[in-house]
Amino acid sequence: MKQLWKNIPRYIRYVFVEALYLYLLMVLFRLIFYIFFFQSTIKEGSVIAKAWYIGLKFDLRLALMLVIPLGLMALIARDKFFTKPVFRRIHFVYLFVIYVGLIFTYLLDLGHYAYLGLRLDPSILRFLAAGERADNARMVWQSYPVIRGLIIVLLALWLLYVLQRATWRRLAAQPPHPLRRWRYTGWFAALVILVAGGIYGNFAYFPLRWSQAMFTRDNGVTSLALNPVLYFASNLSVKSDSYDLEQTKKYYELTARYLGVDTPDLKTMSYVRQVAGKEQARPNIILVMMESTGAAVTSMFNNPMQATPNMQQLADAGWLFENFYVPAISTARTVYGVTTGLPDVTTIKTASRHPQMVDQRVIMDQFDGYEKFYLLGGNTNWANIRAVFTNNVAGIQIFEEGYYKAPKADVWGVSDYDLITEGNEIFRAAHAKKQPFIAFLQTADNHPPYTTTAGAGDFRKVTEKDIDMKKFKDAGFVSIDQFNALRYLDYNIGHLMQLAKAGGYLDNTIFVFFGDHNCALNPYHFMPYPEYELASGGLHVPCIIYAPGRLAPRKVKEIGSLVDIYPTVAGMAGIPYKNYTMGTDLMDSTRTGRYALIQYVKNLQHYKAVIGDQYLYEINNDTGITGLYDLKGDPLKNVQQQLPDTAKALDNLTRGIYESTRYLMFNNRK
Repeated sequence: MKQLWKNIPRYIRYVFVEALYLYLLMVLFRLIFYIFFFQSTIKEGSVIAKAWYIGLKFDLRLALMLVIPLGLMALIARDKFFTKPVFRRIHFVYLFVIYVGLIFTYLLDLGHYAYLGLRLDPSILRFLAAGERADNARMVWQSYPVIRGLIIVLLALWLLYVLQRATWRRLAAQPPHPLRRWRYTGWFAALVILVAGGIYGNFAYFPLRWSQAMFTRDNGVTSLALNPVLYFASNLSVKSDSYDLEQTKKYYELTARYLGVDTPDLKTMSYVRQVAGKEQARPNIILVMMESTGAAVTSMFNNPMQATPNMQQLADAGWLFENFYVPAISTARTVYGVTTGLPDVTTIKTASRHPQMVDQRVIMDQFDGYEKFYLLGGNTNWANIRAVFTNNVAGIQIFEEGYYKAPKADVWGVSDYDLITEGNEIFRAAHAKKQPFIAFLQTADNHPPYTTTAGAGDFRKVTEKDIDMKKFKDAGFVSIDQFNALRYLDYNIGHLMQLAKAGGYLDNTIFVFFGDHNCALNPYHFMPYPEYELASGGLHVPCIIYAPGRLAPRKVKEIGSLVDIYPTVAGMAGIPYKNYTMGTDLMDSTRTGRYALIQYVKNLQHYKAVIGDQYLYEINNDTGITGLYDLKGDPLKNVQQQLPDTAKALDNLTRGIYESTRYLMFNNRK
């Protein structure tokens, strides 16, 4: 091993050593945090060890990221790295800045944690606000040992300087070993692979993400698993996705009245609605999110191609919500929205990617006595979705890539057919234990690359020769592959229902099928109003609730939103719950005047809007220009001038729902 180390070029060895020094410094601060600051109600050694393991991987990632400039300089200069004074000066200055920045950031993080019990995040910049800086500086001076801290920092920097100089001199004194091109290329490639692998951090399709640190609901364990520098950086974009407390308060009373808040209070900003349970047998609940499935492509909404007979059969036997909308066109936004009950109104990243927006009080967590499942054919590190579930739903069991026996079908993991087949075994096992379960099953194949399989051997793709191409064009589909993927999704829904019947849990289960958003389509004109032109078609999705023996067939005309799903199924199951969200029970017949918050892009302009039974009211996010459209009149005509009172009321409602949503994304923590 010693001989192998000597055979590595000295400038590459130097990069490795510097990475090790940086890594050890971070490990030292992690140890300080664990010994002096870490507190948790969780005592299991395996949980603490996992937090350490994840945290050490984050530390390694940061150390390797920081030595990349040093590595590039060393690989370009080679042995001149030790002989040219300019390289010594540049890299010493770089390391000095890095070490000063790291030490002060870690110390600031420890102080922040001691003060608030939270890792450092960009909200600390509020302490630098004009008019507050002096008071906050005095608070720091009076609360913390500033002078002793500075002395320790200076001593640490001096020790690091001595160590760096000794390391440099030792390697610089060694004789150079000129390398032939092929050997240099080999070492170059090896360094790149090792650094890239360490930064990637996972033996999986998705890289290491902060959501993996949130594998428990305990703040202490999560904090131990995070790296404060990387966590701070991941939160930087939250600054543009914040909330306006004054605007929230301005519209609070209207919004609270619209939601039916139990005890509206402008001081506490309460959104709570306590819903009493019912004495009844607890049914199972399976939510099936249908990837890229808009209302317009399905048989239930008169699409000429009639591609979804299984959905049609379920809609005919259950409740079909004909005017159901998701808040935004994004799978990650839909998963966040349905689970948290808050429309994802972020502008930069999706909310699931924002650490500060993940911690929420959700209704799924209140299904006491239920087994809770989340099933995805791929990896839940995608969009940091893992944290939305593990951080908010106690005891949830996640089934993802690596669990299934079936091989991966494409980038999205196992096929939907295999996901449902193996998911059925999970459902049957829970049913056999006589314990109710609630499951979120997320499909993925109705999405590029539009992978389909033969299923049970009887699914067959169609070609242009098999279909009426005039109907196909009128239906809005972009390609035959897109059409076949939708047919395959419908096939798999039929497969699920067959398995549920054979497995014995069909009659004791409430099934909810909903689209996560529409797919890209060519213009179509068979819907009740011109949703394609209004841009609302991308958000109009099917929602079917099928509950044998519980619901008589019905077509529901009232507006429904994605955020209403969990309040609705909790009510159907008789679960007592507290609703902290923007969702309401769709079965509540006492509610009238429902609207759904939606967001879309029209003519390359971004809009937020509310849509109801008759009106669509929109606000241009960039210009502030507003519009009111009568969906039962001339839907493409702006009637704002003719109906000023209606426009004013819906303007207030739009802003109220939007501002309250932004507020709750940051202030609905457990």
